[in-house]
Amino acid sequence: MRVVIAMMKHETNTFSPVVTDWARFTGWGSYLGDEARAAYEGTAMPFGAYLELAEARGCEIVTPVAAEAMPSGKVEEDAYEIMAGAIIDAVKDGCDAILLDLHGAMVAAHDFDGEGLLLERIRAVAPDTPIAVTCDLHCNLTSRMVDNCTALIGYKTYPHVDMYEVGKQIGAVLFDHLDGKVQPVQRWANLPLLSQTLRQGTDDEPMKSLIAMCRAAEQRPGVLAATVFGGFALADMPDSGTSVIIVTDNDAALAEEVRDEILAAAWAQKEDFIYEHHPLEDAVAEAKEMQQDGPIILLDHADNVGSGATQDVMTVIAEVLRQGLEDIAVAAVYDPEAVQQMQQAGIGNTVTLRLGGKADMPSIGREGAPLEVTGKVKTLTDGEWICRGPMYTGVTVRMGPTAVLDTGNMQIVIVSQHHEPWDTGVFTSVGIQPEHKKYLLLKSRIHYRAGFAPIGKGPHITLDGVGVTTSDNTLLDYQHVRRPIYPLDLINER
Repeated sequence: MRVVIAMMKHETNTFSPVVTDWARFTGWGSYLGDEARAAYEGTAMPFGAYLELAEARGCEIVTPVAAEAMPSGKVEEDAYEIMAGAIIDAVKDGCDAILLDLHGAMVAAHDFDGEGLLLERIRAVAPDTPIAVTCDLHCNLTSRMVDNCTALIGYKTYPHVDMYEVGKQIGAVLFDHLDGKVQPVQRWANLPLLSQTLRQGTDDEPMKSLIAMCRAAEQRPGVLAATVFGGFALADMPDSGTSVIIVTDNDAALAEEVRDEILAAAWAQKEDFIYEHHPLEDAVAEAKEMQQDGPIILLDHADNVGSGATQDVMTVIAEVLRQGLEDIAVAAVYDPEAVQQMQQAGIGNTVTLRLGGKADMPSIGREGAPLEVTGKVKTLTDGEWICRGPMYTGVTVRMGPTAVLDTGNMQIVIVSQHHEPWDTGVFTSVGIQPEHKKYLLLKSRIHYRAGFAPIGKGPHITLDGVGVTTSDNTLLDYQHVRRPIYPLDLINER
């Protein structure tokens, strides 16, 4: 049996000014051909799970591409075609099954629905070949995606620590289908609900109970997979929003029944999917008064590169310094220029930098605003390390040339390639022991919990700063999302 296994992932923030070209994919770690298999074999990713299943069956395995980039603006057409073209060419050569590790919120420069376009093109050249798909919990599901695959599933955790498990689950469904054991039937629908990712943590309500419903559904006879997608509201495209998909063994009525139960529960909690803002200075002052030994986790969520931010907005850092908090570690500020200046100065020397603020954000009407800081060059590294879990376990991280600036009160990790801090390696790789800091200031939203929740002794405080991953819908000019949709429109019926 010949199987094609491929990964093509990007969460697109259409409000982001960060360019998404092929260099952005290769900078993160994207591979073509046999290098793709070598890079992801043994990792806790859907791609790794697919490989394990295929190897156990003695399949001939073709891996045309394993490509991912940190979230950013629309994917340029050239970059899209490199990835999609490699997959299509492999399928054209003939195969018995296709297993795809996708995201579900890719917006390309030439098409709102990057995954739907890919699957449509695959179906055009392989109309009868079974296709299994894994998607991120933030997938904006579309009819084009569902209509052009055999079985589709999404992660049930945010932070995403079950990627391997869901890959193995849907891969097994596909191989059972090839063996004639099951006949997958899919039913799906979406809601006019633009849920915010800051309210989609699966350890919290309202997602916690919806995920429990999905898990319970999968225990019912005949249900092969049940997924609720929170969606990705920062992708301004027609299908953005909350959705549910159920895969059953040849039982459309059961799939529709389970789907409708979960959709109704999600809609009943629609208000809980919207974040309430608080003044930045008040939240920082509250953190300053806390007496815990630490670490107290502070979240600069509006500048979260894991949702497409520039990662160089200094608003929150400036307020924390202004209020005089002490013993802080920051991860991370994107500023290749500053890293170069620190390399020239050398370890142990004092430098004054105009840090961050290099990128303008026209979608929210903000210009870049650097912050002048003085400190000692504490550490210089190549920024390369391996995630040890529980998220992206075994995957190599490339932050590019990296430096640590020590201002006395604050140690700032400064990187040359974007990376969201979801693993403690962002600190330990540069010589910082995060568990011994009083405060950890993270440019993250929910994923930080994977690595940092176990060491956070104090509360986790969201700091409402500035950036293109804002949870303030009034700052975003939606042009393409379907209307009416909650909360942009106050609607009661779905």
